[in-house]
Formats: sequence, structure tokens, C-alpha cells
Amino acid sequence: MAERRRQRRGPGGGRALPAALLLCLWCRAAAERVRYAIPEELAAGSLVGPLARDLGLSADELPARKLRLSEEKQYFTVNEENGNLYVNERLDREEMCGDSATCSVSFEALVHNPLNVFQVEVAIEDVNDNSPVFSKAALDLEIGELIPPGTCFPLEMARDADAGSNSLLTYQLTSNPSFSLALKENPGGRKQPELVLETALDREKQSSFELVLTATDGGDPARSGTVQVRINVTDANDNPPVFSKRIYEARVAENLPVGSVVLQVRATDADAGSNGRVSYSFSSVPDIVKALFTVDSESGEVRTADLLDFEDKSKYMFVLEARDGGGLTSHCEVQIDITDENDNAPEITILSLSTSVPEDAPTGTVVAVLKVRDRDSGENGQVSCELSGEAPLSIVASAGGSYKVVTASALDREQAAEHRVTVVARDRGRPALRSSAELVLEVSDVNDNAPVFEEAAYSAYVAENNAAGALVLRVQARDADAGANGRVSYWLAGGSAGAAGAAPPVSVEARSGALYAQRSFDYERCREFAVAVRAQDGGAPARSSTATVRVFVLDRNDNAPRVLWPAAAAGEAAGAAASPFEVVPRSAEAGYLVAKVVAVDADAGRNAWLSYELVQASEPALFRVGLHSGEVRTARAVSERDAAKQRLVAVVKDHGQPALSATATLHVVLAESLQEALPELSERAAGAEAPAAELHFYLVLALALLSALFLLSVALAVLARLRRAGPPAVLRCLGAQRFSVAGAAFPADFCEGTLPYSYNLCVAAPARALPEAAWPPPPVPVLSAEELLSGDSCQKPNPSSSAVVGEVPADPDAAQVCKANSFLLRL
Repeated sequence: MAERRRQRRGPGGGRALPAALLLCLWCRAAAERVRYAIPEELAAGSLVGPLARDLGLSADELPARKLRLSEEKQYFTVNEENGNLYVNERLDREEMCGDSATCSVSFEALVHNPLNVFQVEVAIEDVNDNSPVFSKAALDLEIGELIPPGTCFPLEMARDADAGSNSLLTYQLTSNPSFSLALKENPGGRKQPELVLETALDREKQSSFELVLTATDGGDPARSGTVQVRINVTDANDNPPVFSKRIYEARVAENLPVGSVVLQVRATDADAGSNGRVSYSFSSVPDIVKALFTVDSESGEVRTADLLDFEDKSKYMFVLEARDGGGLTSHCEVQIDITDENDNAPEITILSLSTSVPEDAPTGTVVAVLKVRDRDSGENGQVSCELSGEAPLSIVASAGGSYKVVTASALDREQAAEHRVTVVARDRGRPALRSSAELVLEVSDVNDNAPVFEEAAYSAYVAENNAAGALVLRVQARDADAGANGRVSYWLAGGSAGAAGAAPPVSVEARSGALYAQRSFDYERCREFAVAVRAQDGGAPARSSTATVRVFVLDRNDNAPRVLWPAAAAGEAAGAAASPFEVVPRSAEAGYLVAKVVAVDADAGRNAWLSYELVQASEPALFRVGLHSGEVRTARAVSERDAAKQRLVAVVKDHGQPALSATATLHVVLAESLQEALPELSERAAGAEAPAAELHFYLVLALALLSALFLLSVALAVLARLRRAGPPAVLRCLGAQRFSVAGAAFPADFCEGTLPYSYNLCVAAPARALPEAAWPPPPVPVLSAEELLSGDSCQKPNPSSSAVVGEVPADPDAAQVCKANSFLLRL
């Protein structure tokens, strides 16, 4: 399990903050750095640490927060399900960091909703995976036989690519009585192996030696490397080369041209001839040093072989060897420091960009996270960022070279649907270098605008008698929002069009805002009305506004004038007897007021302006009618020659287009008084009643025939039923004994009256037993009407007199008394 450490860095220093509190106060507090340490050479997929948990994110939040990494080279990856950090590829510390004492990878972890960034650092710990290596397979030494014992001969140092204790080397030499191994510590802390001559050499006895030098590192387990040391015993060369300095130092700029002299080493040899001739070369140096530098073997000048880059490496240390003609060598250390030049412009990396931000986002909403890095150092690597362009955005510096682009004020999509700004990063070098990156931010719509009508109140004019479904008016409202938020629908929201619950006189089309008439309008019933139209958008929640539409109904000439007096036109349809008349004295002079025609028109305006005209008269020259007043006057004096009866027909017309009219009929009788006019009126009435009397006669005759037929049918039906069921007791008075044996009794005082009246009276006598076989009883003769009516009808009848002569029935109890009296009452 990788080691995990978390520390807080910032101006306050010192106290750790809980992760949850730090997340809430991210914009106001110092950034939190999550640190892990892992050994190098871990296999891909190895667990580094629970990144999500260390950032304070629960497993339920991961899908919404979208945790991801921003590193340019994907050494690591994060699992979207559990939030753990894993190794993405094999990590080689020596390849990544070279011989640096420390090695780490830093990157940003980004979370969304809300957008935030965290600094993550993974330290790569060295593993002893490299053995010490000598640059040569064998070291050849030439030692003169006159060299005294105790002389030291430097040997090549081995190189171990590991770091720390894994690169600390110790040396061992195979046992030999003539030589031993000594370790000398150089200024860099490294140990220089030296071969020490223990006994004097005799070339004649042994001319060469072969030894093995073993270098062992300090790792666990330890690794080692060997090199063969071949010693050739030569004749006398008793002075090795001697460098003027043990350490040569130089400082050069990184933009130094190729081939430039960096420094020059110098070694001298006290011997003469070929034994004193010195040559220079590299001694066990990395390949990168040989690629960047060259050393002149004769002069000792060290030159650049390639361009130096401070950002790749700022310091180089290597060893040079001086060898004389006799094979004696000496070594010196070279240190070259590379100074930085402002040759790198800032690099802008967009870690996260919200392509769309709602217009109601609060001030300070993070819309982009940037990382700005300048590979230079010092002032050359100090970068400042700013935004160019007019946009409600600002840039805020964060930890680890990160910047946040946040909203500086409220956004309004209706004013600007898109914002383009340029992020400009500028370093502090001389001359300063700059770079830029463009950000495009789209503002998404929020339903913050209600529809607005083009007019607050509309007026429409519709002529009456319009067709149902006719277009009345088209209203239009505009919504500054976009999409569904700006899609407007129209509805009726009420008005003064009628009683509550009544169908509105107009309807509105939801999409177009067109108002259509639901029925035909009548100016005489409703001259104007108002409706409220509501425009509503499709947002959630929806917004709406209301406009008032006032509809004015225009009059058309659809009503003819109506004559109130005289009502001649209606009277003539039912009969001339109902026509009014006027009596004009024969002594009337010109201008005499006969009558006034009164008429009204339900229309308005010119359609209701009435004019009167006399179109028919028995004596056209006798009468005239006022054009606008309707007054009927005599046009001249009445003469004896004029007919007694005059008939006038006046037409009343309006001024509509087309004009409508009505007529009024007036009967005029020329007479001095009403008594003189009565004969004329009687003749006129008789003539009028004749057709009506004839019509009444035929109607009464038809009703009488129908009633007779109905009564006959009822009577036949009743008789047929009685024959089947037998006569009831109540009808037995209709048998043979219809009259009582006693004298007829006449009610008194029936002679007094004013109208003739006839009636039949049937009175039943006390019941007597009568056998059923006696029904129907034998007929009894009936007296004639003259006999019954003989004598003074207004006299009291004699009780002893008999009204009917006949045989008395055998059984007096079964007798019935029937009296028929007829009285004639005279007027």
C-alpha cells in the first residue's frame, strides 16, 4: 500500500484544516495538496491511494462531481466508480528525474458541480534496480618498475543510476601482495578508488598483473559491478600528470552557441619526452555529458557539442582524465552551471472549460480552470495573467500556478449570448514573453423574460352581421428568451364580453395570436366589448403578460324603419277595419295638420336618419308630408269637389346603403264633424265585414259537422256496450213507463226570465219489485207537445190533473216518474 501524506501550504501555514471545511472555503483559503509516495517500477494498475476519499468525496457524489486528472502525461488514472488513484504505466525514476535527489509528479485533480481543483503530488521513491556500471570493460595501467611503493594510481569510478543510499558505492580489489586498494573522498562526497603500490616492481620478474575491481552499492539487496584492471610494468616513468586544480567550475548561459568554449583544464607532467606529453579525455561520464560537451585531447578545452537547456538540466558534473605518454593518469572534476535565459514563453493549459453557463449564475461562478507554466526560472518564470476583451469575467490566481476564470457580474443572454475573452499570460523576463488563449463562453437561456405585447391595448372594428369564424384582429407578443422559453402561446384570460359562464364572443389561436369571431355580432344588441388576451411562454415556471383587446361593432343598415303610428301596414294584413282614420273638416285651409307619421329605426348614424315621402294618394295635390318631420298637412284648401274618403300611403326611408323603407297607410274622411263622417265609416265597415262573415260561416259549419260525427260515434259505442251488458238501473226511466201516474209537478217561478230555455227533468219514483222479464217495459203512448203545452204556461198546474194518460203498471214500486217540461221565456 502506497504511503499517503496530506499537508496544507499557504500564508497562514501550520494548522491543518478538515477536508470538508476546505472544500467549502476553497475560493477563500489556501489550496490543499494531497501527497502520495510510491516506489518506482510499480506495475500498471497498482493502487496509489484513495484520492476521492482524501478529497472528502463520497462514493455517491462521484458520478455528479466527475473527478478527473489534468496531468499532461498520463502517468496515473482515477477510477470513476470508487475514486481510487492507480498507476497507468511503469514508472522509472531514473528516466523521469535523472540523478536528482528527489523525484515527484505533480498534477491537478478536477471536480465539477461546483468546479474545483486540487493539487496532487506523487513522490517516486527509488528502488535499487540499477547495478554499478564501469564505462570500460577493462582498465589498463602502465606502472614503471622504478615507482616507489606507496604510490597511488587513481582508478575509474563506477556509476550507479539509482539515488540515495542505493547509489553509494564501495570498492573491493582482488587480493595481491603487490597492490592494495585505497578510497579517497572527493568534494562531491563520492569515493574515488585508488590503486596503491605495496612493493617494488621488477619487470624482469613479472611484467604484468590482472586484478578485478568490484563496486557494490548500498541497496538492499546490494548490487555490484566489476571491471578488470590490467597492469603493465614498464620502464621508468616516475611522474604522473598533475592538474592545476582539483575542481574546475564554469557558469554559462543556456543560449550559448554550439562549439563555444566553456572552460579549459590544464595538467603538467615533470617527465620529459613522451612521458611528459599529456592528453585529456572523459573519465566514466554519462552519455548525456558526451552528447553535450567535447574535450580537446591536446588543449584541454571543453566545448559545447549541442544546445544547452536550463529547463532540462541546470548543472553538469563530470570527471576528466589526464594521461601522459608513459601511461600515468590523474583526474579532475568539472562543474558547469547553466544560467537561465528567458527563452520560454508561458504555456497556457485549459484544464476545464464550461462551454455553457446559465444566465442566472451567481457572481463568482467558476467557468474555466487554467494552468499557466513557464519553464524558465526566477523572474523569467514568474507569470501574471489577465483577460483582454469586454466580458463580465475576471481571472483569479489559485495555488500551483492555476487560475480560475469566474463571473464578475450578472450575465444576461438577451444582451450577449456569447462572450469571447483572451487570456494573456506574461512573464517578468527582459524582454518579457507572452502567450494567449481564447475562451468562448456561451450563456444559456433562463426564463427571466415575460412575453411583451407590441401594444398594451388593442382596438378592433368589426361590422355587424359578420360571418362566424371571421378574423377580428391579430395580436403579437415577443419574448426575448430563446427556445421553449421564448415560444409564446396565446389564451383568453377574461373580459367584459358577457355574463360569467357564457361563451366568449371571440376565440384566439394559440400559436398565431389571431382572434376569430365565434358568432355573428349585432350592433343593436352589443356595440362594444373587451377581452383580455394572455401571452404565456413555454418556460418552467412559465411567464405571462396580458393585453386588453377592445372590439367595436360597426353598424350596418340591417333594420328597416318601423312605423309606430299609424300602424296601417299591420292592420291591412288582418283587415281594413283596423286601419286608423282622420277627420279633416272641409273648411280646412292649406297647411292644416292632418296627422303625423311616427317611425323609428334600430340602426345608428346615417342608417337611422329617416325621411318621409307621400307615394300614393286619392288626391295627390291635396296633401303633402314633411320630409324630416313626417307631418301630413293639406297642400291646399279642401274643396267641395274633393271625395269624402281619401287614402294616403307614405313611405319612410333611411339613409343606409342600400336604403330600407316601410309604408304607412292613413285614411282621411273629409267631413265637418264626426256625425257627418259616420255614414262613410259604416259603409266602409260593412264592406269590410262581408268577407269576414262569409269566412266565419264556413268555419262554424265545419266545426258543427265534426262535432256531430264525434257525438254519433260516441253514442253508437255506448249503445253497443249497453246491449251486451244489459240496461243499468239509472237508465230504466227510458223504458215504457216514462211518466208518473201521479199528476205532473211543475217547479214554481220558472216563468220569470229573459232568455228562452229548454230542459228535460228525469225523477225516479220509489223502487218497486219488477221482474227482470218485464224489461224493457211495454211502450206507453206519449202526448204531443201541443197537448202538454195547452193552457197558461204561467199558471200553477192542478195537482190532480194528469199530464200523461196510460195504463198504470201492475207493480207501483217499479214505477218511474219522468217529467218533460218546456218553458218558453220571452224577452
